Amino acid sequence: MGIWKQIATYLYLRKKDEDAPDTPWIKYMHGINRLSLLLFLFAIVVIIVRLFIKK
Repeated sequence: MGIWKQIATYLYLRKKDEDAPDTPWIKYMHGINRLSLLLFLFAIVVIIVRLFIKK
């Protein structure tokens, strides 16, 4: 699976693959990945906003 498809799945932009294994550990891993991706995107937005405000 490509990286963009995986990111879209984490952010609920794409339907989950039905053939993928569905164990509790996989769900925990995807939850942690989703959280870290959202925090990363939030940090990027904060950095961009600070660059434009700091003129």
